[in-house]
Amino acid sequence: MSDEGVRPARPHHKLTDDGQRVREVLSYSRRGSRFTPRQQEAWTAYAERWWLPDEAVDEPAFSLAGAFGREAPLIVEIGSGIGESTVELAAARPDHDVVALEVWRPGVADTLGRIGAAGLTNVRMLSVDAVWSLEHLVEPDTLAGLWVFFPDPWHKKRHHKRRLVSPDFARLAASRLAVGAEWRLATDWADYAEQMVEVLDAEPLLTGGVVERWAERPVTKFERKGLAADREITDLAYVRR
Repeated sequence: MSDEGVRPARPHHKLTDDGQRVREVLSYSRRGSRFTPRQQEAWTAYAERWWLPDEAVDEPAFSLAGAFGREAPLIVEIGSGIGESTVELAAARPDHDVVALEVWRPGVADTLGRIGAAGLTNVRMLSVDAVWSLEHLVEPDTLAGLWVFFPDPWHKKRHHKRRLVSPDFARLAASRLAVGAEWRLATDWADYAEQMVEVLDAEPLLTGGVVERWAERPVTKFERKGLAADREITDLAYVRR
């Protein structure tokens, strides 16, 4: 935060000195936003309660803890998709708060419907860039956990620079985790798994590696697609030193 209490511009809002939008390398693309009738119903019923509008984070008084109305250990999930993992894992952790970051609005709507069906009160949805959010909304050494399941692999070599798990991101994410907190990841792309291991092994604040499949993580739509395509699923777990 600056001295004036205003957070730096979010991605898609940064401008050059002459007023042109800055073109940024991001780990996601904003896909279609059209809702099915079921998604619209979920959005109408629950968005006001559990989805945090993008503009809310620009308010000087905004805090993630304030969005829940309580102080509790905080877990962040990046790329929550349609919320299959989000809801099941959050339901098993009622004493934790979970912020699920997802820019795909139909996926947000699906997740809101799942939250409502499960009767959860400890999940909030946010559609702001994950890197920006970790940097500006999460204090260092505070996160109780971080989940990144099946991030976009950007499998074409020329697009690898858009992959989320990079040295810069690993450094940022590790700095936000509390000592002893765990970062869980999963991917169905072998070369991305190799990159993750290389990057995370090189981060001095982390220790860990490839592990057996995390039993708590449900088999999601994305995992089923990977298995149907005969891709191997790799789970990783790293702990903040």
